[in-house]
Amino acid sequence: MRTTVARLVTLTLLVSACSAAAAEPTTTSTTSAPTTTTSTSTTTTVAPTTTTSKNKSLLNGLPVSDPSLLDRRVLAIKIDNHPAATPQSGVDKADMVIELMVEGITRWMTFWHESDSDYLGPNRSGRPTDGEILTAFNNPTFVISGAQAWVQNLLRSKDINLIKELSEGTFRISSRRAPHNLYVDTNILRQTADARGYPDEPPTGPIWQFGPLSPKATPASKVTIDFLGNIVTWTWDTANGLWLRSAYNEESMYVNEDGTGDRIGVPVLIALYVEQYTIAPGAGQSGKALPGEHTIGSGKAYVFADGKVVEGTWTRDDPTKWFTLTDADGNVINVPPGKSWVSLVPQSRGLTID
Repeated sequence: MRTTVARLVTLTLLVSACSAAAAEPTTTSTTSAPTTTTSTSTTTTVAPTTTTSKNKSLLNGLPVSDPSLLDRRVLAIKIDNHPAATPQSGVDKADMVIELMVEGITRWMTFWHESDSDYLGPNRSGRPTDGEILTAFNNPTFVISGAQAWVQNLLRSKDINLIKELSEGTFRISSRRAPHNLYVDTNILRQTADARGYPDEPPTGPIWQFGPLSPKATPASKVTIDFLGNIVTWTWDTANGLWLRSAYNEESMYVNEDGTGDRIGVPVLIALYVEQYTIAPGAGQSGKALPGEHTIGSGKAYVFADGKVVEGTWTRDDPTKWFTLTDADGNVINVPPGKSWVSLVPQSRGLTID
């Protein structure tokens, strides 16, 4: 049963959030050599093309039944991935998911542009890296259960619009214990963002170059990612055309509000090697240091689809722009249309491909 917690929040509270800019944080970086195993054989001979239709998703390249949905804001919702938070709900409907490290485990950032979910969660708190990622989405609205004050200030300083717990569109469910029982309805959250006067602008263009995988793609049937001791495995399911996720030594599932559910799987998996670092509050701000990932610069990149993989490099020099993926010859890597899962892989551990 849902218990709505936001109905007593007044409009005055909705529009009075502090927007103080954050002082520059202190960072400490660590690096070590990654380990990667890749396949070597090649198959297809189809020349790559790109999708250009205006009626296709800017986040995953899929056709959109209602093109008007492409003219609205991106919502980003932070999702809990603690073992007590599984199975999660609503993530199967997201346009894109990004998985990244927090303290000891990963969390997921789900992206909602043309899609919505009325039962999504559990929702959890924000981290510094979130702001560096979200800056590329044209003043998006970010939904979190909370965050340290210095992190919230940092997010707002990057023109990211926050919605937190107790807001209209958030609710607790009775079948789980806090903090793993906060859920959201993205339809109502969009209304909350409107009520606060948040920008309702779409991304400036497709985030990837969408098209079929390169003829140079090599076979891949299993991808194992080491998130600093937390092992996530993706196995290619030919029959359904999906990469199926496993973690915590079991299959990763999602559950609907009515109790039904299925295995988490996506047709497109993208892995980007990133450097881990520690970020602390800036001068004059209190709070504790947190883990972060460098998403500005460059690193190894892998695009998995159709039981194959293309290896290359990601580059990103401007936080207002998205990652550019290029192969060994300097050509932009096509990302096949389809709901995607982007893994920010600690470069000190890396991944293996079978």
